[in-house]
Amino acid sequence: MKFRNLFLTLVLSLGVTSVWAQANLLNSKVPSEIGKKSAAQMESDNDKPLPYGYVDDRDVLMGKTVWELIDLDERINFPLYYPIDTMSVGKDRRSLFTVLLNGIKSGKITEVYADDYFNTKKTLSEMSSSFKFIDTTQAGFDIVNSEPEAYKGGTKEVRKKVGRQWVTETVTVPASKTLDPQFIEVRELTAQDISGYKIKGYWYFDKRQSELKYRMLAICPVAPEAREIGSENPDVIELFWIYFPAVRNVLHEAKAFNDKNSAMPITFDHLLNARRFNGVIYKEENVYGDRQIQDYMKDNAQMQLLESERVKEKIRNFEQDMWNY
Repeated sequence: MKFRNLFLTLVLSLGVTSVWAQANLLNSKVPSEIGKKSAAQMESDNDKPLPYGYVDDRDVLMGKTVWELIDLDERINFPLYYPIDTMSVGKDRRSLFTVLLNGIKSGKITEVYADDYFNTKKTLSEMSSSFKFIDTTQAGFDIVNSEPEAYKGGTKEVRKKVGRQWVTETVTVPASKTLDPQFIEVRELTAQDISGYKIKGYWYFDKRQSELKYRMLAICPVAPEAREIGSENPDVIELFWIYFPAVRNVLHEAKAFNDKNSAMPITFDHLLNARRFNGVIYKEENVYGDRQIQDYMKDNAQMQLLESERVKEKIRNFEQDMWNY
């Protein structure tokens, strides 16, 4: 009987958590009703991200800050990348980059920085050049060069009478011809162009619970600038750094696709906190000004991967060494 009650409780709890993915799906009469919750569902929906427990500084026996790179080409990291086209899969599904960018545009995400040490804040207008690039095509330049005066505006001085006096004013003269929009090239950065994410986290040993734990501190999408989209070997840059604990509510509202069961999606907050991804350490805090692994192991990708594993094992071994007597 106890086992049966436990089973029923588990089934009911799973049914409640699966409301997001299939809200009103089986009861809707028109497609517009899919995803809309009833008044009772909205009243009982008090789902929030699991709060972090308080950790006193004296309880941290060992701590180490590391930086990792999440490569979106790896299959395990696909839930962070897809869908790249939200129009073809429905309005409820978004990639992680789209969730972050929409949060910045709407003002829900304000802790945006230019560096991973949170020294300088970054605004959306300051990032606009990385997201969108407008240029004239070569054919357009040829047309403008054929009639430069017609496509060139400017200023000229005009004398006019004001009362009994003549005054000289400078007015702007528009160009007599404008270039056809087909000769204007617009490149815009989308979720499809994101190649990976850099994350900053803190590994620490909690002596009160005798456990090695991890706390994510920041996340940063990396991608080529909009001006380099379509080039053969574009250089990727850090678009912006977001302080992770400040955006947990936004990430909790957005769901990543669960390939095992579409009725049980995973929140991005849960996915990242549970480390359901694969990342490679590319830097650890050190006495050399937190230099990266590639700075002291140059031009050897294999040795860089081995060094990354060495750093990971060094952190793991500390926990193992705590149980040696």
